[in-house]
Amino acid sequence: MVNSDEQLLTVLETLEECRAALLDVGKNDTAHMISVAILDLRMKLNRIADSELKALCEEIMLPESEGRSGRRRPPLRVVK
Repeated sequence: MVNSDEQLLTVLETLEECRAALLDVGKNDTAHMISVAILDLRMKLNRIADSELKALCEEIMLPESEGRSGRRRPPLRVVK
């Protein structure tokens, strides 16, 4: 597992360099697609499930008037 994580980290580094190069030449749409791939790899490396990302997005998008603290949400993991 460690070896595959190391390989994914190498791929991630390469993708981040590609994204930066694409942004430098104004290929924002293509850079955005690379960003999605980067997010997918980061989620795999940090073992974050799609459902956890969805829960985070839903929590962030909740209007303050709905009282975030009043609703019980699934617990989210903090990943550094």
